[in-house]
Amino acid sequence: MPKETGEKLIASNKKARHEYLIIDTYEAGMVLTGSEVKSLRMGRASLVDGYVFIEHGEAWLDAAYIPEYLNGSWTNHAPRRKRKLLLHRQQIDKLYQKTREGGMTIVPLRLYFLDGRAKVEIALAKGKREYDKRQTLRERQDRREADRAISARKHLGE
Repeated sequence: MPKETGEKLIASNKKARHEYLIIDTYEAGMVLTGSEVKSLRMGRASLVDGYVFIEHGEAWLDAAYIPEYLNGSWTNHAPRRKRKLLLHRQQIDKLYQKTREGGMTIVPLRLYFLDGRAKVEIALAKGKREYDKRQTLRERQDRREADRAISARKHLGE
């Protein structure tokens, strides 16, 4: 059987990009059980409630939802258990330092397979205020309207 290559997206956390200002992103591996990997290969997961914390020098992903494997037996995993993240020591230390300063948090953005290995993209983020969220929505709407006007102008010119 040929080895899997490329990137296959499993789940993304669009809400995080709306709620937080992304400062820095990291790619981390995860320690998973066999039934979790099989469930992920079926494309079933959710990062909406997930968060990352650092405890005793280790990074952990908690409250991310990976449902039980349908064909699993009594050895199936708990859907919302905490999962260890695999990062370099310097990255963990930097994340720990930044979150201790205050106002910063670590959120999962995407869950995907990269060359057959499950990875999670995490981000060092700062919570947005309500007016920041409104401004982001306004900018996106203005950009959309400008693109529409440009494309309409192109169609008229042809």
